[in-house]
Amino acid sequence: MTGTTTEGVLFDFSGTLFRIESTASWLRAALDRNGTELSGTEFARLTRQLEVAGALPGGPLPRAVPPRLAQVWAVRDRSTEEHRVAYTGLAREVPLPDPALYDLLYARHMEPAAWRPYADAGEVLGALRRRGVRTAVVSNIGWDLRPVFRAHGLDGLVDAYVLSCEHGVQKPDPRLFRTACAALGLPPERVLMVGDDPRADAGAAGIGCAVRLVENLPVEERPDGLLPVLDLVG
Repeated sequence: MTGTTTEGVLFDFSGTLFRIESTASWLRAALDRNGTELSGTEFARLTRQLEVAGALPGGPLPRAVPPRLAQVWAVRDRSTEEHRVAYTGLAREVPLPDPALYDLLYARHMEPAAWRPYADAGEVLGALRRRGVRTAVVSNIGWDLRPVFRAHGLDGLVDAYVLSCEHGVQKPDPRLFRTACAALGLPPERVLMVGDDPRADAGAAGIGCAVRLVENLPVEERPDGLLPVLDLVG
């Protein structure tokens, strides 16, 4: 972006600003909500199976997508319905002791308590706000993530949310990035996209945005991965 001032930053959500809880924590929350008790061995086995299945949204990708789910998996972030069908379908690949657990697991991943902001997320968003740099969250997601930002005290530092399920398109479709830039009132060449997915997030380069990729690591392992963004804005 030599010679161009960056006046806006687009941030991905999962793996960039926030990180979902572990599969074990996710399963434990649903079991507790349902009043289901498991032995340590059984709990560990189901945790491993759910992780291999890729059933936790925002967690590890599935080792293999069942053929019956392949079509909906490809467009899972396009709508709330497709997102739920895809992820509850993956969870149902793992036999659980109570069928009610599938819906409880899906509901759990949307709770603010299931998400942790990266340690420097608030610092970076706050610094950008003080500099007058506009920000938006651009996410491939099947539900409204705004409550997560409100619960963690970061909502006031975000100017706009552009969610795939609300627009019917998902990254790397250029339409989602154009919508985000328009929401900030800025041309793409004055906007930086920050995300963890080299395919989905780097798609912003196709409309003229600069791109900065971060590593999708556990919160404890990435204390300052967002701080370099502050050196890229004017």
